[in-house]
Parts: sequence; structure tokens; C-alpha cells
Amino acid sequence: MATSSNLDVKMDVDEPAIDEGLYSRQLYVLGHEASYQFDVAMKKMATSNVLIIGAQGLGVEIAKDIVLAGVKSVTIFDPEPVTIQDLSSQFFLRVEDVGKSRADATVPRLAELNAYVPVRNLGGTAGQEITVELIKGFQAVVLCNTSYSKQLEINAWTHENGVFFIAAETRGLFGSVFNDFGPKFICVDPTGEQPLTGMIVSVEQDAEGLVTCLDETRHGLEDGDYVTFTEVQGMSELNGCEPRKVSVKGPYTFTIGDTTNLKMYKAGGIFTQVKMPKTIEFKSLQESLKAPEYFITDFAKFDRPATLHAGFQALSEFQTQHKRLPRPRNSEDAAALVALAKKVDPELDEKIVTELAYQATGDVAPLVAVIGGFVAQEVLKACSAKFHPMVQHMYFDSLESLPATLPLEQECQPSGSRYDAQIAVFGKTFHEKVTNHRQFLVGSGAIGCEMLKNWSMMGLASGPKGAIQVTDLDTIEKSNLNRQFLFRSKDLGKFKAEVAAVAVSEMNPDLKGKILARQDAVGPATEGWCYVYTEEFFQNIDGVTNALDNVKARLYMDQRCVFYNKPLLESGTLGTKGNVQVVVPHLTESYASSQDPPEKETPSCTVKNFPNAIQHTIEWSRTNFDDFFVKPAQAVNAYLSEPNYLESTLKYSGQQKEQVEQILSYLVTNKPLTFEECIIWARLQFEEKYANEIKQLLFSLPKDGLTSTGQLFWSGPKRAPDPLVFNSNDSLHLQYIIAAANLHAFNYGLRGETDPAIFKKIADSVIVPEFTPRSGVKIQINENEPVAQAGDEPLADLSSKLPAPSSLAGYRLTPVEFEKDDDTNHHIDFITAASNLRATNYSIPVADRHTTKQIAGKIIPAIATTTSLVTGLVCLELYKIIDGKTKLEEYKNGFVNLALPFFGFSEPIAAAKLKYGTTEWTLWDRFEFTNDPTLQDIVDWFKTNHKLEITMVSQGVSMLWSSFIGKKKSDERLPMKFSKLVEFVSKKAIPPHVKHLVVEVMVSDEDDEDVEVPFIVVKL
Repeated sequence: MATSSNLDVKMDVDEPAIDEGLYSRQLYVLGHEASYQFDVAMKKMATSNVLIIGAQGLGVEIAKDIVLAGVKSVTIFDPEPVTIQDLSSQFFLRVEDVGKSRADATVPRLAELNAYVPVRNLGGTAGQEITVELIKGFQAVVLCNTSYSKQLEINAWTHENGVFFIAAETRGLFGSVFNDFGPKFICVDPTGEQPLTGMIVSVEQDAEGLVTCLDETRHGLEDGDYVTFTEVQGMSELNGCEPRKVSVKGPYTFTIGDTTNLKMYKAGGIFTQVKMPKTIEFKSLQESLKAPEYFITDFAKFDRPATLHAGFQALSEFQTQHKRLPRPRNSEDAAALVALAKKVDPELDEKIVTELAYQATGDVAPLVAVIGGFVAQEVLKACSAKFHPMVQHMYFDSLESLPATLPLEQECQPSGSRYDAQIAVFGKTFHEKVTNHRQFLVGSGAIGCEMLKNWSMMGLASGPKGAIQVTDLDTIEKSNLNRQFLFRSKDLGKFKAEVAAVAVSEMNPDLKGKILARQDAVGPATEGWCYVYTEEFFQNIDGVTNALDNVKARLYMDQRCVFYNKPLLESGTLGTKGNVQVVVPHLTESYASSQDPPEKETPSCTVKNFPNAIQHTIEWSRTNFDDFFVKPAQAVNAYLSEPNYLESTLKYSGQQKEQVEQILSYLVTNKPLTFEECIIWARLQFEEKYANEIKQLLFSLPKDGLTSTGQLFWSGPKRAPDPLVFNSNDSLHLQYIIAAANLHAFNYGLRGETDPAIFKKIADSVIVPEFTPRSGVKIQINENEPVAQAGDEPLADLSSKLPAPSSLAGYRLTPVEFEKDDDTNHHIDFITAASNLRATNYSIPVADRHTTKQIAGKIIPAIATTTSLVTGLVCLELYKIIDGKTKLEEYKNGFVNLALPFFGFSEPIAAAKLKYGTTEWTLWDRFEFTNDPTLQDIVDWFKTNHKLEITMVSQGVSMLWSSFIGKKKSDERLPMKFSKLVEFVSKKAIPPHVKHLVVEVMVSDEDDEDVEVPFIVVKL
């Protein structure tokens, strides 16, 4: 049995292999080489047996996420019979399961999620309680909605025997979690962030040796961090030294302790942050109840954990005494619970405990998702030793989600409905609002699947007026199965939206006929009459929920929601991080109001000539991929198919000569007829890229060359390269030849080959021309210098060598379409080999295929736990939107980082107010004119009603009128109906589906000062 103190980094050679295709997005979350072998955390998880006690909504939410994550096995203990109320949050149960054992009904469906994770039923009979004997043999035990007496009994044994223990509970809109990972739990990587690294320019010989970094990049270190060094010249003792503790002195300086006995620093050097293991001491539940350590989830509720700490203990005592939970909204039971809680904490907030009593029988799917996702990540932390666990009690609530008009006791009574546990919290009146809501879900990937699951449990849109529309262009692929739990292996290749809609309709038959799945992209192209996202479409929905993975679509939906005055729920995840934003008409700013700054781009001259990090060489190799296997084939096809291609297209490209040379090479001079010629081509490309180009660079910029200030040119961030000598016995060299030859053959429709012996034989037989450097070649040294141009042969001479397109009628090349997730297509193989060869040129540490794939494929790390939690937070906000809350402080934007862990909530930012005269307005305001007025009508209205003078009117790209166009044009345009004016100026008919025009005006006030006003909508 694993214990909490023996989580060493090394793995035995017979540890389980990891299916990278299935777990690829999760592996990017769990590891990176610089902290420890990237899949060690995954392998530790894959050797951990987890027992979950309780198969109601919370237990199964936790089980779902850890099964998807890939622990060794999950065992469920819950012999109690299924009740109709269980269907409020337990998504694996069906109406026909009522009366069966919860575990019996759940385990087969849970097991379908991941073929690599056995899911077992511990058995038992109704009324049987878990005992210490039953939990032996498990590495982690999770108790869900279990009495404190049972928690104390089980935890006493787990604490002494090195078994990880978590107790979790959800009661209505309240949640509780307790962790005990043992007296000495070793966390290998507390943050999960990539280790910081940077170049240094000096190290002082001193009792507190001061390290100075390049002045162009902040080091980002904090006091207490540890670093080691490589490539230091002079003070070579630092290279590979034991990690040294950092004391930060400034953004570009830090000290590393005594360096007086080291040699004098000369030049160079790279620091790398070292992740140091952290030992965390957990108390047993018995100890921590007396002196609890709280993890705060919402600093606006800083004093609430103490109240809930007493409240949950009292709730357990109430259940023991009365053999039931407090009745919904029953004041007598609430008073009894408050009295019990005051014995634990006389100073508690009675209102909060009263609300806990009112909701105790409730089970709300979004709250279950929040607590379940959080606990699942804590289980994975325990099993993997990756990320900092929560210490030690967490209490969470979302009382803001209650309706403004609180329900009465009679409204919350059970009626034999699957929604009874939700009705116990919100009452029947509000529940009916939920069932008749109409929502548009954009995206049905990871967040979309979880959203639909929660909505089905909530009964969203299940009423007579309700409707859900969901759209997603994508089809299901293998890597989706690790976090998009509505999909199974049998669904690979099918449309996500269709499969998801069917899956949740099976979870809750009330949704059958209520979900419409689409494959229509959201964007200007689908606003037309032949598509669905028209004005009528938006008038028939109550709100939009984004489940997107790109900013462009998010901005578009945000703009549509602002225009049609629809609330928008926005969220996203990045590994263990997640965020939620609420956009409410006339109340908050929109998504577009504040955006993250753009990512810093690497200068092209760095990528092309002066790489100093593996990211630079990966970017270079990704460009190389397109330059070899995509663009030339596209150019050849365009030349053969587009009339006058050279004269028209190339005329404006600025790179006519390069493109003509490329077409000539791929179509005539280097066109292969056999696969052997593709191998020869690959061998020559190796020589060109990794030997000749480097020799030319060093000829133009010698290693001993100096700058104008007398400094060595090749110093600081500029690493001097060395040409490579091809060696077919070097696996990296051969990998490049194999991948490049196969991709080149693909362009020409030639059959590929993978036998290394064939490649070695042919590559070694290639006669490589001797390279002679050219004088006068201009090297781009900084971003502002022009890029070197092609050779001297006249363009006309090159063009004359091309065959006439008519002589090759029907002939086409096949451009490669980059696909990162197919391990057999040589795409990532080529990029990895090309990048690592380039890195070898520049003495940069190489990257494994996995890391290269993430960077080249721009893969977003993802894990099911974060998705579950973030989606739960979104749905808690959806309750507020359905209720129509109008106060800013009632909504919450959220940010979470499960690795740390950290929760941060804040009020949404209010919509910015602008002003003209005495009138204030926000982005949600606009002027509306109906019945297609004349332009004169609009001008007069502004003057009469707002004392504003219109000076310019535009619509789209057309300037319709301005005060300086002259009297004749003004007299002609001002009396025209607005639609006729638009058609007259744009010389285009307004499409028949367009029902309104968005118009912008420039206006001035009575003092002739320009003022900003809302946009205008002209209804046609």
C-alpha cells in the first residue's frame, strides 16, 4: 500500500504505459520535463486504487473526473436504493433504476468512460455502513455526505496507515470538503507552472552573489525560489550546481548566496528555476475540528467558514438525533439546527445556519459540479503528488443564486419529481422558470458537454416553452474522450453537437424534442436568410452560453448579445486554471470591453538566425513544414489552374522571384518520379538547412566578429551555431530523412516507406555538392532591417523555364494539411526532428515529441476536473440570470486555479458610462428608428430632442452623408428613405433577409464640440 511519505519521483520500469492519444491534453497539465519526467504524475495516478463511498450526485461527479483522469481503479460503495430525488444530480441514473442499489445502477455506466480504468462495486446491502475493514487496500478514500461520526472513525485509521482521506458534502447551495493526506505529505510540484529560465550577464563574487539578467527580460523569480545554472563561463562551478536559494533584489537581479570561493565570472550563462518538493503536515479530522485551518474560497465571505464549520457539524448531529435532515424551509427544524450549531460556536451567523437547514435536503447539480470537480482534483493530487493540496477545511456557498423572492415552505415540498432536490432549494415557482428558459449553447466540447449535463439535471428548458439550441462544427476525436464525458469510442468521427444532444436526452427524457443540434458556425456568414442566426433567432432565445475555444467566435457572440440585449455566460479553462464572466444587459461591461494583452511575438530575425530557446526552433520548424509541404504545392496548383497567375497574383506579392523559383523547383527541376528520389531530396534538404545555411551564416558573421562597440557579436542572447555533419546512424538525423521524404512523396502521390534500412542505404549514397559560402550576403540582424532577397537571375528568365499550364492539364500536387493528432502521418515527427536538429546547431537543449507537439500544435492543456468546476460556477450564475437579478453585486465573475488551489471572485465590472449633455449612456444603449425614415428625419430628430448637430453619417463601409459634401448632394440625399440612400451610395441592393441597418454618426453639441453618442439602428 502506498503511503503519503513515499511518493518518490522514480518509477519502476514495469509501471503502466500511458495512452498519449487519450490523455494528451491532460499530460500537458500534469507535467513538464524540467520539474520531473512529464508522465510520472500520470503513472503514479495509474497505480492508485480509489474508493468512493456514496454514489449520489457528488460521489459520481468525483468518480467521473478521476476515471477520465486515469487512476488505476475506482471502487464504489453505496448499496442504498435509488430514489426519484437522486435524479436531480446523479446523471448516470435513470427512472427505471429507482429501487435498485445506487452502486449497481451506476458502476456499468461509469465504467464506459475509460477502458483503461476498472470500475468496481464494493457490494453490500441496504443499511450497511462502511467499516475500516472494507477500506483496506485502497490508496485514497473519499466519503461523500457521510456523518461526522463515521468520518472520524474512518479518518482515525487512514491517518495512522498512510491512506489519503477526503470527506465532502453538498447540501443545497452549500458545500464542504476536508482533506487529510497524512502527517508528512510530499508535494513534488506545488504550482505546476513551467520553471522560469533566463539568460544572465554577470555574477558577482560576494557573500551574497548578485546575479544580473539580460535587461530585456524580467527574471520573474520570487524570494525563496531555487535556481541552478548552465553554460556559465568562468564561474563554471555554478553549472549543474545544487539548487541555490534566491533572494530577489530587482526585476533583473537576484542573489544566490556565497560565491566568494568560486572562479571569476567571464560571460554567458542560463539560470533555470528548480521545483523543490514541499512537505505538508496534515492533522487528523479529530485534531482539526478543534483548531480548523480554513481554505477561503471567497474573501467577501471571510467570516462564513467558521459559521459553516459549526453548521455542518450540527447538521450531522441533527441527522443522528432525528434520523432525517431538516425539512425544506421549516422554521422549527431550522431553529433546532441553530441551537445545535451554537453549542459548537456561540458567535455564528444564525441567518446562514438557518439557510443551511432550509436547504439541507436539497441537491443542486451546479453546486455538485463545483465541489465534485474540486474534490476530484484533490484526489489526483494525493495520488500523483502533483500540485498543492487544499489545507484543510473548505466551505463554499452560492446563496446569491437563490431567487429574489424566496420560496415558502409549501413550495419546497417533495412531490415525487426527479427535480424534488432542486425544488427543495428554489421552490416550484422558480423551478418552472428554469424549465421554460430558452438558451443557446455555442460549442459542445469539454465545457459544452458539462454544461448540457448540468442543464439536463436542472431540468433547464424541459417545460412547454423551453428550448436548447446547441451548435458545434467539430467531430469527435480520440483525445476528446479524456474530458468530454458525453462521448464514447463508438462516437469517434460523429458530430459533437448531435451526440451530446442525444446523450443528455437519455439522461433526462424530459429534454427529448427540446434540444436542437446544429453544425452552423457563428459569424457574419450565417446571419443571412438561409441560415438560422437571424434577428428572429435571437428574439426567440433568453440568453447565450459560450463554450468556445477561440477568441474570434467569443467576440462575435459578445457583439451579437450586446446588439440583441441578451445575457451572455462566458467561461474558459487552461489546464488547472479557469474563469467565468457574466455579461448582463444594461448592467455589466461586455466580453469585448476588456481583453488580455496579445501574446508577445518572437522577432522573425531571432527565429530565423539567432534562436536561443527551444520555442524558437519549434516555431522555425513549423514554418519549415509549411515552406516544404504546403505552400509549394498550393503555388503549383494555383499556377496550373488560375489564368494569368504569374501576372496577377505574384505581381502584388512582393516575392515574385521566390515563388517562381519554388514553382519551377517543385514542378520541373526537382520533381520526383520515385520514392528513392524523395529520400535524396530529403538528404539534400538536411545538408542545406543544417550545414550550408549555418556555414553561410558563420561566413557572414564569424564567431570572433565584434560589434561596433567592440563586444563579441555572438554573445548574450545570440548563440553561435555549428554546422551538422550528417550521420545515418544518428536516430535524429534519420528521423528527419524518413519524415521529410514521406511528406514530399505525399505531395506527389507517391507511396511512402518506413523501413529505416532503406533510408540509411540511399541517404548514405547521395553525392552532396560541396558548399562554397557567398560574399555579400545580407543577414537580417534585427527586426527593422529588410529581409534578404533572392538571387540575381532575372524574373523573366525564370518564368520562361516554366511549362505552360495547358501542357499539364489536370495535373495537381497534394498540399499537406497539418494534423497534430495523427501519429502515423509524419507531421509531428518532421517538426520534432527539424526543431531538434536546429536546436543541436545552436546548442539548445532538445525537446521531446510530446512538448514539441504541444507548442507546434498550439494545444491547450485540459483536464476534466477544471471543466466540471468552471461549468458548475457558470450554471450558478445562470440561476441568477433566469431570476432576472438587476444588482451588480448579485453576480460573480470568477477565476480558479486548482493547482494552488485558489478561488477568486469579484463583482462584474459595470458597463462604462459615457455622456453627452446631461444624458449618460453605455454600450447597451442605441437609438432606434422604425419604418425606414428619411435621413432628414434622423437629422431633425437629433436636433429637436438632443440639441445635437449631425456632421457625418456612415453605414458599414459607406459614408452616406456629411456636412461638407455640398448642397447639391445634400439636397439629393437628405429626403431619401434610409434604405434607398444606402443602396444608392453603396450601389448594392439590401439583401431581403436584412431587417435593420446599423448606422454610426458623428455629432457636435451646441458649443460645436464633437461628442460621442450610441449607434443607430434603422428598422426597415
